[in-house]
Amino acid sequence: MMNFRKTGILAGLALGVSVMALNAYASEPTVPPVPPNFPAEGKINYVARDSILEFKALPEYHEPDWVTKNFVAAGKLPPVKDRLPKEPLVFKTGNMPDGIGVYGDTMRHVIGGRPEGWNYGAGQTQGWGGIDIGLSECLTRTAPLFQVEAKDTEPLPNLAKGWEWSEDGHKLTMHLIEGAKWSDGAPFNADDIMFYWEDEVIDPNVSPLGGGASPEAFGVGTTLKKIDDYTIEWTFKEAFPKQYLYTMSYPNFCPGPSHILKPQHPKYSKNTYDQFKNAFPPEFMNMPVMGAWVPVEYRPDDIIVLRRNPYYWKTDEKGNQLPYLNELHYKLSTWADRDVQAVAGSADFSNLEQPENFVASLKRAAEKTAPARLAFGPRLIGYNLRMNFSANGWGNPDERGQAIRELNRNEDFRKAVTMALDRKAIGDSLVKGPFTAIYPGGLSSGTSFYDRNSTVYYPFDLKGAKAELAKAGLKDTDGNGIVNFPAGTAGGKDVEIVMLINNQYTTDKSLAEGVVGQMEKLGLKIVINALDGAKRDDAHYAGRFDWLIQRNTTELSSVVQNTEQLAPVGPRTSWHHRAGKDDQLDLMPFETQLVDVVNKFRTSQDNDERVDLMKQYQKISTEHVNTVGLTEYPGALIINKRFSNVPQGTPIMMFNWAEDSVIRERLWVAADKQGKYELFPEQLPGKPGDKGPIN
Repeated sequence: MMNFRKTGILAGLALGVSVMALNAYASEPTVPPVPPNFPAEGKINYVARDSILEFKALPEYHEPDWVTKNFVAAGKLPPVKDRLPKEPLVFKTGNMPDGIGVYGDTMRHVIGGRPEGWNYGAGQTQGWGGIDIGLSECLTRTAPLFQVEAKDTEPLPNLAKGWEWSEDGHKLTMHLIEGAKWSDGAPFNADDIMFYWEDEVIDPNVSPLGGGASPEAFGVGTTLKKIDDYTIEWTFKEAFPKQYLYTMSYPNFCPGPSHILKPQHPKYSKNTYDQFKNAFPPEFMNMPVMGAWVPVEYRPDDIIVLRRNPYYWKTDEKGNQLPYLNELHYKLSTWADRDVQAVAGSADFSNLEQPENFVASLKRAAEKTAPARLAFGPRLIGYNLRMNFSANGWGNPDERGQAIRELNRNEDFRKAVTMALDRKAIGDSLVKGPFTAIYPGGLSSGTSFYDRNSTVYYPFDLKGAKAELAKAGLKDTDGNGIVNFPAGTAGGKDVEIVMLINNQYTTDKSLAEGVVGQMEKLGLKIVINALDGAKRDDAHYAGRFDWLIQRNTTELSSVVQNTEQLAPVGPRTSWHHRAGKDDQLDLMPFETQLVDVVNKFRTSQDNDERVDLMKQYQKISTEHVNTVGLTEYPGALIINKRFSNVPQGTPIMMFNWAEDSVIRERLWVAADKQGKYELFPEQLPGKPGDKGPIN
């Protein structure tokens, strides 16, 4: 393949234009402008990690009066103190925005998914939209970490109340919460952990719903063993691989009730794997969970109802057993209906993430009679244009596709593209007002690891961009306004680039149209390949793209989750540069630097060093245009005004979705604001498999 840099210099000399003259056109790189002030944005109150929760015994415990009266006094349940662990997980009052709550009321959700069943560990979806988060508890928890400073960031304890590393960092001993129980009263212990690991994660015939819950997700060669009922021990090939603590949170290490699941598993029964997966259909009620609510009612295409778990193992500092809310509803409608009903007040919660709906939603929320408020968080929703850097055959490109990849690997070409983008116009095309911000690429400005002064921004400069394009060896030889490949490369034809996008989202399509128009002014012809869902993902993961527009993924907002996706540290970790058929990567020099930084970050035990390493990452990534940022903007929680304890600045997605970030088990409604929405008042889950709750 032709060397475009060399060709570009020769072409420039042939035209009598020196490299120095070309450089004179280009704008000087700088830092991105300060984002516009957005009064509706809630600022995150950063706190110390240990100020959120602790494990301790309390002098006394309480529960809703009706539970004591109808169940404990009637001999149907043990006293609350006997249903709680030896040392419950206690949420600290100082971290509760509105303090200790009161019992009662319902949170009404709307979702577009339909449940397959309750066997999460075997890959069944409960419909998404927060159902699984309400049912599942995992070894660690990350969602509330959005309010923790970068240098203090490490997963919170959860089912694992604590852990320690061996001196050499290859072993991790975890201590499970002692005396906790499943919602049917069965004891939770290491057997549940080992069943999940050995018979679901490790078993090649089972695929847990988490997606990342594969053996490789916890490190190749990693083993796990039971020490005693409340102690497990991990052994890793790497030393101090702290990133796996994040993988042990939702959705990847959330064990199910082994006393219910194990008898149905093919290893312990005559069932097939299909029969095991489908042993607990949506109609199977009262599935034992460790979460705060239990499924008690399922009406196909109508509603799913969850009731409070009488054995839930978390309290507030006054000893009130959580949750405060008695019931959760999930109306089975459409995802588009979710925002509509939340704004109208017929639902209580939604994640507003499409900027096209911002202005209308804000106007409605500003009305005195509006039942819901919009709680905007930081600008964590971003979009990147990613170029396929694999010149090694990933995706089997034809001659044109291979030539585009060589261009993508040319830094002058990448600078031309990023300088030709008028990012303010791109943002304004989505929504007018102070919502969108200039985003050069790299880490999201909403993460606590972001450093503006380490971010290199090439300002919009079309003349300078065309000069960079000439340096890359591209000029319009046929006079049609589109630059051509050099003679001998791809037939000297127009430079035509196929850009992959998600056809299911208006925002993605609007951004793509903006890129097409602005690249045409630069002299590049962009052809959109708009595919739905799975087809789009298949094309991406198979490498069948020149460019793609991708909404930012977790590692750009949290940094500490899926960190390996920040750079091609392995043959298949990067979103836009993967190995070819020989399983080898063809890294560019700056990528080698990124890999080195990311690997150091993953193994560093020094929090200050980790902060500095991400500054280095940001500088290298943005200076060499690893990705081309398009725009970023905030999402908003639409939440009914009657709810208390919603943390300020809660992002709709950072470490996890907002349903987990708001810590729903702490949400409460003042007695004078409570509605009569409960479908099963003063009732609790029945026995597993029984129909509905009991009173």
